Amino acid sequence: MERAKEAPTGRGVVAELGRLSGRAFAAAPPPLFVVTGMISLQVGAAFAKRLFELAGPFGISAIRLTVAATVLLLVWRPSLRMEPRTFLVVAGYGVVLAGMNTSIYLAFERIPLGVAVTIEFLGPLAVAVIGSRRGLDVVWAALAAVGVLLLSGMDGGLDPVGVGFALLAAACWAGYIVMGGKLGDRTTGGRGLAVGMAVGALLALPLGVVESGSALLRPGVLAAGLVVALMSSVIPYSMELEALRRLPARVFGVLMSLEPAVATLAGLVVLHETLGVAQWLAVGCVVAASVGATRTGRSA
Repeated sequence: MERAKEAPTGRGVVAELGRLSGRAFAAAPPPLFVVTGMISLQVGAAFAKRLFELAGPFGISAIRLTVAATVLLLVWRPSLRMEPRTFLVVAGYGVVLAGMNTSIYLAFERIPLGVAVTIEFLGPLAVAVIGSRRGLDVVWAALAAVGVLLLSGMDGGLDPVGVGFALLAAACWAGYIVMGGKLGDRTTGGRGLAVGMAVGALLALPLGVVESGSALLRPGVLAAGLVVALMSSVIPYSMELEALRRLPARVFGVLMSLEPAVATLAGLVVLHETLGVAQWLAVGCVVAASVGATRTGRSA
């Protein structure tokens, strides 16, 4: 007599769910990864800005990167044995990651969320335009410049230091796109992302300790930092890295065209930061410039 078929164990159910989710993840279209990561990132950024009074921008950035690195290292358990060129790519990814996170938080402290992200978006837009190299791209670059000029006309003006940090974040974002593409080519799964995030955390943590000290260890700050890390690092960077594996860096850059609008809406809903008609028009100029670069740029 055959023995009755045993009921699946809890571990078997988890494994099966993991296989199903993995297949669904692989079948999803790359643009879905970009949009999901974008929404998660900007809502998480708005929430992070609310926490600056507790630990400051350096402190929140350090918690975000440290928690995200810990989660990713536990999930992927990457090996540190890698070729020297691969390690340089991973380390470079971590450097631009730390620079991008810290500089944009310093910008958030001084200027509205939507304005900071609109300026920061000049980084991926530059990647799109440079990757295309068509004469019409001058028009799109000029349109983006008009958007930035419109932002400068805000009532009361913009803090120049905040604008400078947003521009630094733009440069780091461009580097992140380029390094992320190389990271996707040289690593598998999220292993390279996990090590790169750890490098970024090691760079940001000393600055956070100097600024916030023991405040970083408060349970409430750590819990809030976990939420920020998941929404602003683990989810979006995992999504974006998967998209970069399937898309050229230029195409990825122009798919982010809705980023300034999403950030502006997140600032409005979460932080109650309102922009005038001219500033919304500025956001529209940058989005239109990105869409135009997408439609006229040659295939990578």
